[in-house]
Amino acid sequence: MATLLGSESPWTGGKRSSRNIIAKITHSQIAGQGFSRGTQLPEALLQERDKRAKWHGIPELLQKLRESSHPNSDLSHTHSVLKELSSLLSMEAMSFVTEDRKSAQESTFPNTYTFDLFGGVDLLVEILMRPTLTMQKKKPQMNDDLVKDCLSVLYNCCICTEGVTKSLAARDDFVLFLFTLMTNKKTFLQTATLIEDILGVKKDMIQLEGIPNLSGLVQSFDQQQLANFCRILSVTISEPDVRNDDKHTLLAKNAQQKRNASPSRAEVNQVTLLNIPGFIERLCKLATRKVSEATGASNFLQELEDWYTWLDNALVLDALMQMATEEAEHSSTESSDESSMATSPLRHRLPQSMKIVHEIMYKVEVLYVLCVLLMGRQRNQVHKMLAEFRLIPGLNNLFDKLIWRKYTSSDHVVHGQNENCDCSPVISLEFNKHFLYFRNKYLLLNSQELNELSAISLKANIPEVEALVNTDRSLVCDGKKGLLTRLLAVMKREPPDSSFRFWQARAVESFLRGATSYADQMFLLKRGLLEHILFCIIDSGCKSRDVLQSYFDLLGELMKFNIDAFKRFNKYVSTDDKFQTFMTQINSSLVDSNMLVRCIVLSLDRFESQTEDVKVVEVLSECCLLSYMARVENRLSFLFRLVNVINVQTLTQENVSCLNTSLVVLMLARRRGKLPFYLNTLREKEYAEKYPGCLLNNFHNLLRFWQRHYLNKDKDSTCLENSSCIPFDYWKETVSVLLGSDRTSLCAIASYIDEPFMDLDRDLLED
Repeated sequence: MATLLGSESPWTGGKRSSRNIIAKITHSQIAGQGFSRGTQLPEALLQERDKRAKWHGIPELLQKLRESSHPNSDLSHTHSVLKELSSLLSMEAMSFVTEDRKSAQESTFPNTYTFDLFGGVDLLVEILMRPTLTMQKKKPQMNDDLVKDCLSVLYNCCICTEGVTKSLAARDDFVLFLFTLMTNKKTFLQTATLIEDILGVKKDMIQLEGIPNLSGLVQSFDQQQLANFCRILSVTISEPDVRNDDKHTLLAKNAQQKRNASPSRAEVNQVTLLNIPGFIERLCKLATRKVSEATGASNFLQELEDWYTWLDNALVLDALMQMATEEAEHSSTESSDESSMATSPLRHRLPQSMKIVHEIMYKVEVLYVLCVLLMGRQRNQVHKMLAEFRLIPGLNNLFDKLIWRKYTSSDHVVHGQNENCDCSPVISLEFNKHFLYFRNKYLLLNSQELNELSAISLKANIPEVEALVNTDRSLVCDGKKGLLTRLLAVMKREPPDSSFRFWQARAVESFLRGATSYADQMFLLKRGLLEHILFCIIDSGCKSRDVLQSYFDLLGELMKFNIDAFKRFNKYVSTDDKFQTFMTQINSSLVDSNMLVRCIVLSLDRFESQTEDVKVVEVLSECCLLSYMARVENRLSFLFRLVNVINVQTLTQENVSCLNTSLVVLMLARRRGKLPFYLNTLREKEYAEKYPGCLLNNFHNLLRFWQRHYLNKDKDSTCLENSSCIPFDYWKETVSVLLGSDRTSLCAIASYIDEPFMDLDRDLLED
């Protein structure tokens, strides 16, 4: 032992004893104070190892940081040590942000790793939270700059070192504590950025009602802070699987809903937000406030071209904007005011485009929060509030200048997801997603367009729809064009395969969705929408299945029960080649086009009952599409493929429409006494295809699922009734008849399955 320890014993008081690692360990064991962190190792050992491991003195600096940050110590020395540490870590964080943006797992950040390895992350959390944990009457005060630097270093560690974010997220006390720091304007940005990163990996969603004085906190925010806070809120109010909704089977979703009958944390958080006085009103003002543009379109695009690579990092952009704001601020006025930027020295060093895109990014975050609330359980309350606070007219006023802007005076174009896109890069796609959820649809028009709808109804001698009559005209769009009309104009300019087309078509379809309105359809037909859709399907060469599906669905809503639309269709599809191309597109993916097939079947059924109308008779005899569907063999072919393309295990929100379309075909057949003929034809098709019983057993199981899914007391089934104009009771009755157990019934599926192939007792619907 003496040889190991050197010439001096650890108990002799010799100079080397405090530097000898063996002596240190032995003493700690005797004293009952074992090592709890790497920085407790002897300074000499750390220095020696530092040279070989290239720790850059980080362990020693952490020793100094811990020693200087004890309660009642001089925190100015603490801050100077932290700055020295920060300089060693910041370059790694900047390389991650601005260069390859690799994941932490793929990159190497030795300084940040060493900092965490020797307890730096835990030490900073302890320093930040110490004022809240002390029992002293006089709480220690921390300098704002020290708090900012602590938060910045923690964020750097989160983005550079795997596991740091998750370890912080696991500490609920620290997460809630961070929200209290948001009350300080000087530390707000760093706090918000760190919280956003932590909540992104937190396993259990935080409950907003657990944040101390949340209402007061939100009401204290200026507009810029509120917009940043929306980035955080988007994580706390969104259901975990909301973006991949169509990829989960309905069977799994129904089972999950049974297990989780009570409201989710996201739903509870939504209610918490709506209970904050003035919250929605402030979001509406922020989403619709104007942005001044001192530079022309050409300069705007040139600047945007130079700075575009920075724009996807909110931290960098916010930091630069904050620098400009702080220079301009001499009072407590809102940092996001237009005037506050105008006189800033840094303002002249920041391109105008950054300021505009900064505002765009804010609007995207705000619109996302409003969108989620529009989809939640409190949607009716939210719709009323958005109408009251004139969100839609405000967005309409921004449409040309900000939401969807086309530039022709410059060769410099910033592209979106499609290389041909020449629209504003961020807000356009987000806007279209959110547009879908506006339920007060006539607010999307202006007064002149509402008058046009009334005139269409008057000319057709049909009553105006109640929603139109009850629309508060003081809340509709201003200007020469409403929001819907502007969106139509943009859609027509888009390249065939543009990723924006899908959402544009979905947005316009949402205007038509629900109970079919002849006036709404004619309003869009007069603007050439049907011809544009047919051009995209037949002539444009579009290959995107998503875009084509959205146009099939929109075409179905536009043409349903509308004899004028079918007449226009026949005029455009005037040759056999065009018609064959159209049918090839439909048949290439029936999951995508089945809603259009449903529209044609329903419309044909109605037109055949209106033979006293000369126009209807004329179109029935001339329209190639109606003639095609009038042939029973074609309807049966569609029915066979619709039932064959799905089963209970693969049903999703996206393809369940195939089941409902097949039901529509059979309901109409039943109403005309043809149901046995259709079922028998399916049986014959099974035998011809050499798999007897397979199709009908599958359909039987699908209908049993339909009953459990659509007859659930929480399921809103009015959409089926509105879209088909068939009472929901008839839907239920037809399904019940098809599932009848009496094998002598000619309308029961069981009657058409031979005994050896019966598979009806197997329950595929159990969880």
